[in-house]
Amino acid sequence: MAVVVITHQRRDEVLRALDRLLALPEQPRVVVVDNGSTDGTADAVRARFPQVELVASPENLGAVGRNVGVGLLDAPYVAFCDDDTWWEPGSLTAAADVLDAHPRLAVVTARILVEPGGTEDPIVAELRDSPVHGADWLPGPALGSFLAGASVVRREAFLAVGGFSERLWLGGEEELMAGDLAAAGWELCYLPQLTVHHQASRARDPHRRRRDGIRNTLWTTWLRRPLRPALRRTVHLLRTVPRDRVTARGLLDAARGLPWVLRERRVLPPHAEARFAALEDAQRSSPARRYVS
Repeated sequence: MAVVVITHQRRDEVLRALDRLLALPEQPRVVVVDNGSTDGTADAVRARFPQVELVASPENLGAVGRNVGVGLLDAPYVAFCDDDTWWEPGSLTAAADVLDAHPRLAVVTARILVEPGGTEDPIVAELRDSPVHGADWLPGPALGSFLAGASVVRREAFLAVGGFSERLWLGGEEELMAGDLAAAGWELCYLPQLTVHHQASRARDPHRRRRDGIRNTLWTTWLRRPLRPALRRTVHLLRTVPRDRVTARGLLDAARGLPWVLRERRVLPPHAEARFAALEDAQRSSPARRYVS
């Protein structure tokens, strides 16, 4: 088992995360990809954690930093960790045991506890009550997508679908990969026996996250969904997003990408599309999936 951490401009947070990761009983191999930080993150990681493998990227690679980290590893399973999250002791062992037992399972997603306080993230109820229908042998509820910072992936499956998209960069990038995994016959599921803690960093740009999230949702929809479901989700998004400059920029970004989206459009096969169709009602009503900032 190995862990890949991506970070950007969060020196103190990533140092705390690494303290916790290196104290885990599993003693995982840890790779940190610093996405172009200018706050001394790379130097601090080198000085304090020489046993950690550090990639100091000169630019912010976004989620593609995870691809870089996975590419350095030969472990069969890789846990992702953001710089403001940490894994509960024993969870990585439990994930590896489940993945060993189910060779067509590509991703397992953990229960998320929000810190301080240890309360369940609102998304947990949606994971637990997922309407997606998967294989009968799954050890937990089947998922249509996953949360990278709270998941363990099978390296073989991750590499087979090309990792995270460079075009999407960061923000809802998991959905496109999840569709491609399903199309290739892999399964994803939620495992309540795994736990990730999340103490949201204050060093974030919520407007940028919303702008990119809107863009990426539309790009993923247009790239993979059949025409009618794609139109339905696009219309719903347009009706429900805030009417402001952040949204306008996200929509403009999405529109600018239409030429390459149309060139690269590849509709999911029926069994994979069924997973996205099953999530439509939850996406409309979910308080955890609203584009606000």
